[in-house]
Amino acid sequence: MQLSKGINPIAKVTAVDGRRRPAILIRSSPWKAGTSETPWHDVFDLDNGRVRYYGDHRVDHTVPVGRTDGNAVLLATTTHHQGATPEQRALAVPLLVFAAVTRNKTPKGYVQFCGVAVIEKAEQIVQETEGRPFGNYRYDLAVLELMEEGGGVDWSWIEARGDRSHSTAAALARAPRSWRRWVEHGHAVLPEVRHRPVQSEEDECTEPQASVDGHESSGLFPVPRQSRASVSGSPRRIEPSEELTPSALMHGLRTLKVHQVNGRRSRHKPLSLLWGISRVATGKSRLARWGEFRDEVSGLMVEFGHPESSVSPEYPFWHLHTSRLWEVRGITAEQAAKTQASTLDRLAPEAGMTDQAAKLLDDPFVRSQAVAVLRESYLADVDQHALMERLGLAGCESASGIGAPDGVEQWDEATNPTERRDFTGSRIVRDIRLVRKVKSLHADHCQACGLQLATRFGTYSQGAHIRGLGHPHDGPDELPNLLVLCPNHHVQFDALAIYIDTHGIVRLTADDSSIGELRQHPAHHISEAHLRYHRALCGRDMVGSEIQDVAPLA
Repeated sequence: MQLSKGINPIAKVTAVDGRRRPAILIRSSPWKAGTSETPWHDVFDLDNGRVRYYGDHRVDHTVPVGRTDGNAVLLATTTHHQGATPEQRALAVPLLVFAAVTRNKTPKGYVQFCGVAVIEKAEQIVQETEGRPFGNYRYDLAVLELMEEGGGVDWSWIEARGDRSHSTAAALARAPRSWRRWVEHGHAVLPEVRHRPVQSEEDECTEPQASVDGHESSGLFPVPRQSRASVSGSPRRIEPSEELTPSALMHGLRTLKVHQVNGRRSRHKPLSLLWGISRVATGKSRLARWGEFRDEVSGLMVEFGHPESSVSPEYPFWHLHTSRLWEVRGITAEQAAKTQASTLDRLAPEAGMTDQAAKLLDDPFVRSQAVAVLRESYLADVDQHALMERLGLAGCESASGIGAPDGVEQWDEATNPTERRDFTGSRIVRDIRLVRKVKSLHADHCQACGLQLATRFGTYSQGAHIRGLGHPHDGPDELPNLLVLCPNHHVQFDALAIYIDTHGIVRLTADDSSIGELRQHPAHHISEAHLRYHRALCGRDMVGSEIQDVAPLA
């Protein structure tokens, strides 16, 4: 087992249930970053459990970009790291991440273990050295929490993976709890198992120092923080080298630094961000004065915050600026050092979503998933309907939306005539012929479970719109937007309790476990764009800049 290179794979063994690689050791050093030998700059954001690591292709390589030794081994295991099932993820090779550090003023020869990581994303990029472009791969890694293991890894796990007599399942039993949870539930559980130290809100107004041991810091290592008294000037704004993407937006929402009280994560920041998103959704200015923020967000904190939490809107108003998603104007870091409401009252600054974030959130698809991510990650145990109505986002908590026709037929016979009221307004009218057609194609069999519900004179099922007809979804009334479901799964689908993954597997949103494969009919094309929209509502899809229809599910 070597640490001589950046990417160090341990040789594969032929075990009782197939060939496997015990582990891949990743090493990064800041000393040669940006040189012709190492033309990339790895970024270690260990406070947030994130590492951006670059492959080993260089400008002088003649082999294809994915065929260098390091890229080849990482790309091979990326398939399993992106696996859709626990069985696929169980085959993923653990990445053990190390970083070169200084000891006794010696910059070389020492490494520090940073954690075990999962490949979240791998993408081919173009880099440049001395004016010469070259291809490479960039890997976004999620560093997992090892708190229960005391910050380390039991090496018997790696030894068991290298033992031919051990099955993969037997070796997995020795893995850290966070790794086992990821294998079981996939990337959906990363917000819970990603390494993230507990940090108070007040710690967030400090800034990193510019250097470590005389070397310029490139974000590779956690660096000492300045005292609050030394912070001056305008608030630090993270200026990323690349444009904010939808996936980066979701990642930022999932990995907020939030204060913990009695083991419970504060809701102040998530509620503030939902408030900011609601302004974008309703066409208001993305930035609001402190007084408006204070009055509106205070009400949200009272109604939906933890009972034991203080109502302190001044904290998220200021501290959210440490993310790439929130902007504060009209106050300096020195003035906000103690984050007092009286200071904000006097200066009347303004804050809200950044321009880049607001532009992304203009897309209803991106906005739906952003709302779903915040609700699922921080607000799962509040009254979702009340919260969405309070924010002017009514309809986001269900797949049907508001104003949609009720999809559940009523079978109870009334003994007395039902009271009638005059009504003036608009109502969505759906084509009942489409519903009858799709029910007939599937013979009233539920596409989720196969149930054909028998009635006194025949069979019964319900037509469910994938992208709801009601606002804010405003889906089309068309055959590719329809599913045939039994009443139970119709309710669960509309309540976002189940979703359909990219492979046509029906899964529970709570734990991503499978309840079966979606039943198909050759005459019933199902729009992947609508399924993707529904997954976004469930917080189960990586978003892009636009939605495009694709071929029917196989």
